Amino acid sequence: MTHVCMVMAAGLGLRMRPVTDLPKPLVTIAGKPLIDYTLDWLADAGIGDAVVNTHYKADMLQAHLAKRTMPKIHISHEHVLLETGGGIKKALPLLGNGFFFSTNSDVICIDGKRPALHRLQEAQAAMDVDAVLLLHPVEKAIGYPGKGDFFLDDEGVLTRRGDKPSAPYVFCGVQILHAKLFENVPEGAFSLNVLYDRLMGQGNAPRIRGIVHDSDWLHVGDPEGVKLAEAYFTAHRL
Repeated sequence: MTHVCMVMAAGLGLRMRPVTDLPKPLVTIAGKPLIDYTLDWLADAGIGDAVVNTHYKADMLQAHLAKRTMPKIHISHEHVLLETGGGIKKALPLLGNGFFFSTNSDVICIDGKRPALHRLQEAQAAMDVDAVLLLHPVEKAIGYPGKGDFFLDDEGVLTRRGDKPSAPYVFCGVQILHAKLFENVPEGAFSLNVLYDRLMGQGNAPRIRGIVHDSDWLHVGDPEGVKLAEAYFTAHRL
């Protein structure tokens, strides 16, 4: 079992600014900081180490993280924002040279009968690929206003929405990746989409696949997402 996860927490949180100027990971949902939902979820899945990247008001976020014991927190500070791909590449010395998980910090995944991270790792092993993305049906997503990211076939092969008006699945921001994917990538800031497109373009045997999340998923990217998440936890008393 992979025991380390990258937690993407370095964003500026601009869409939250009308309500708060806190780092987005410290915005509270039902009285609990958003990042603690992620870290508790990791701990429940048996993840022992979390690498958290920081940038905006990093001292405030790091002070909060210093209170945690599980998972063990490792900080990867970005003086200049490196986006998703660049942030992971910078943090690789803390993530190791094998498989690791990655999750955005502005999402909340509710596990189904089995932890989603365990399902991701099992899918990776069964499909023998270098990356597996966790997807969620757009129609069931909470706080997600977009038109979807991917189509998915029965073999887990991903196709981007492209110029189609919509796609049935949104990327949850949760994935398993192999460190070798970052060996030949641009220096500095770049998006993980660079890697996804490279992997999806590998003909009949793409080294990236997707699986569908089997429980609830919340996107908390703006004040409306906060409102919907608050309503969700009030209704479910979680």
